[in-house]
Amino acid sequence: MIEKAKLLVEELLKNDNSGHGISHINRVVELATKFSENITCNREVVILSALLHDVDDYKLFGMESQKNLTNAKQILNQLEISEQTKLEVLNNISEIGFSKRLKGIIPNSVEAKIVSDADMCDALGTVGLVRTIQYSTSHSNKFFNPNIFPNENLNFQTYVNSNATTTVCHIFEKMLKLKSLMLTPEGKKEGEKRHNFIVLFLKQYFTEENCFDWTEYLNNFLKNN
Repeated sequence: MIEKAKLLVEELLKNDNSGHGISHINRVVELATKFSENITCNREVVILSALLHDVDDYKLFGMESQKNLTNAKQILNQLEISEQTKLEVLNNISEIGFSKRLKGIIPNSVEAKIVSDADMCDALGTVGLVRTIQYSTSHSNKFFNPNIFPNENLNFQTYVNSNATTTVCHIFEKMLKLKSLMLTPEGKKEGEKRHNFIVLFLKQYFTEENCFDWTEYLNNFLKNN
């Protein structure tokens, strides 16, 4: 059943070049499985939620698909699982994602918390940085412009409609905030490690670019977040 779900997700996301493809899904499944080892939970629901968490992402399929969970429902209906399991997975997916947090939606079930942490951890560290550059490149955004600073009053609408920002601004607006959004012990530990890599990268990058005002901006940002 899990293998069938994976094949269906892989087929759906096979053309993705924004960092949300099957490689991302596989890493989230692996991290979620690892995080769940010392937590009492429904492992089947964790894995299915991890597999399907991006199949209706608005960035890939639009707001209507995300609202109705169109693709997730189609995939779940092809699997031999109970209606209760389907409902739990759908509820979890509807609560997972950074944009949901900006709307005040926080994962409720332990399974959703596990997958949320795994998803956010994959947006950090070396892989997270590569994914961010990949996504920015696919939208023709510049990596850095020393004259464009991050939006310090980011909300849901400005986040989903922001297409003209730089990769560095995105790192500040989203990536450096993810550590504080972790919900499980394992997620917090892994998130801290990956967060620290992003900080070190930025410090070195700003030094090499001789952008010391940005180094100061980063230090102040870290003090306040």
